[in-house]
Amino acid sequence: VQVEHRSAVNRLAWMQNAYPLAAGDVILQKTSVSFDVSVWELFWWSLAGAALALPAPGAEKDPAELLAALDRHSVTTLHFVPSMLSMFLGHLDRFGDVTRARTVRQVFASGEALTPAQAAHFAELLPEARLINLYGPTEATVDVTHQPVTGLDRADRRARLPIGRPIDNIRMHVLDDRGHPCPVGMPGELHVAGVGLARGYLDRPELTAERFTGGAAVGEERLYRTGDRARWLPDGTLDYLGRVDL
Repeated sequence: VQVEHRSAVNRLAWMQNAYPLAAGDVILQKTSVSFDVSVWELFWWSLAGAALALPAPGAEKDPAELLAALDRHSVTTLHFVPSMLSMFLGHLDRFGDVTRARTVRQVFASGEALTPAQAAHFAELLPEARLINLYGPTEATVDVTHQPVTGLDRADRRARLPIGRPIDNIRMHVLDDRGHPCPVGMPGELHVAGVGLARGYLDRPELTAERFTGGAAVGEERLYRTGDRARWLPDGTLDYLGRVDL
């Protein structure tokens, strides 16, 4: 995927504006550089004079080693795929000393659907930290929507958590099969527009033409078709409903 520098800069600038780091913050860089999340892990700290901590190789797969790294480096900010977040919280609940994660103040979750149960477990164990649900494809530069998760407990029975609102300079469109905007509550395919869109796929013009389309019907020069189903909720956030082909 051919992502431009300006798209990455926009993504980093939004994150610093929405969830600012200060000089005393420490990011744990635990994502492989072959995954897009590593972009903000590797570069965000430099916008604020913060610090970057590198755990031992393999620690990202071991909850005990992760907890030790949080404690050792006084980590304040990190990312989890929700399934790994569950493993980490389970370890913290059964074997860990919660005080070893005392410096953590914000955790970002993406890569899979974050469930209400996972968010409630997080709030129970780390009540002073903030959990942020992120959504986005690599083709639109890592993340395109965000939603801080609040007010959940183990008794919450909602089926899903919203994926939230667009980040800066990104616009989201839920379109029907004819490419027309869906009204609030009606499912459709989620499309992305704005500065985050990649140029396309390297040496794959047919796939680029299929996924990156014109958007004149909604006032956009280009759209990226995510292949995901979603709907607008009455409060202006997006509800992720799964893949269109499933």
